[in-house]
Amino acid sequence: MDPTLLAGLLGGLGGLTRGFVGLLKALSIRRRIIWGYYTITVVVAVVIGIFIGIIFDFDPRLSLLAGYAGTDILEGIYKSFKVDKTYVVKK
Repeated sequence: MDPTLLAGLLGGLGGLTRGFVGLLKALSIRRRIIWGYYTITVVVAVVIGIFIGIIFDFDPRLSLLAGYAGTDILEGIYKSFKVDKTYVVKK
């Protein structure tokens, strides 16, 4: 099998695993599921898995881990810079 394809598949598998854990968490606390967000997370996991696989000589374990942890890191960075709107009401 092509090493780039293997790295991408393992990265996607890591992203799917992370997404499945998040899905179970959301279902357990009865939150609304955003399917578009889930799909984007898996696509990003594939891209991260491919790049990490290329950088580190296609080590399959690293691609799998990168797919799982990489999207989690990106999500954490996004949430840390996300701006919430605050309204001040005069009395």
